Amino acid sequence: MRIATWNVNSLAARMPRVLDWLATVRPDVLCLQETKLSDEQFPREELAALGYAAATYGIRQWNGVAVLSLLGIDDVRRGFPGEPGFPEPEARAIAATCGGVRIWSVYVPNGRTVDSPHFAYKLEWLRALRDALAADSAAASRLAICGDFNVAPRDEDVWDPQAFVGSTHVTAAERGAVAALLELGLVDVQPRALKGKPFTYWDYRAGMFHKGEGMRIDLVLLSGELAAHVTDAYIDRDTRKGKLPSDHAAVVVDVDVPPG
Repeated sequence: MRIATWNVNSLAARMPRVLDWLATVRPDVLCLQETKLSDEQFPREELAALGYAAATYGIRQWNGVAVLSLLGIDDVRRGFPGEPGFPEPEARAIAATCGGVRIWSVYVPNGRTVDSPHFAYKLEWLRALRDALAADSAAASRLAICGDFNVAPRDEDVWDPQAFVGSTHVTAAERGAVAALLELGLVDVQPRALKGKPFTYWDYRAGMFHKGEGMRIDLVLLSGELAAHVTDAYIDRDTRKGKLPSDHAAVVVDVDVPPG
């Protein structure tokens, strides 16, 4: 099974690139974040022409997540029990079963600044996600949590740790919240970089992509059973290049899912 995740930073703006990429790479499942589309606006027919069914969660023009699948989609859940809102629920998590694997696409709140109410919301959201995953015991053995976590788990996941002192994405509290997810038996898959360092996000400003000043914040967390059967994992840096790119690159993980 080929599982991919990509924060497209507006699916409407990125749709031609997404369609070309799907036709070339052919992931069995693609998790999308920051679609910025309501469910009614989602381009299902164009994706269906390539064989993809879509489970979507979009409210107005902000946030938005989706799961695209060549393997069918069952048991869709939008949001999760106990999920906080700011102040109302946001479209940040969707789960679906595809080919016998429970797939989550998540878009973790940014947090903005460490002294902001948005930061407290981010930590609360991650705690609630952990509780929801812990309660979903039926999916524990074949589980993939994919998406933009807005957390760089280690110093190696940012271009210069000193440049991030006092900033979000690297604080002990945020990293601890991701570590708490791993305590559920999940594995943070380490993708290889086809060029440069294994980053997945580069800000649009000041030529940061070309200077290699990025972060690894787009993660694929797999249950132990799936992680033991990963055959390849890479960051498709080309998805950050060219005309009108997202500021994130796609991450691709190949898993030889065992039968049963």
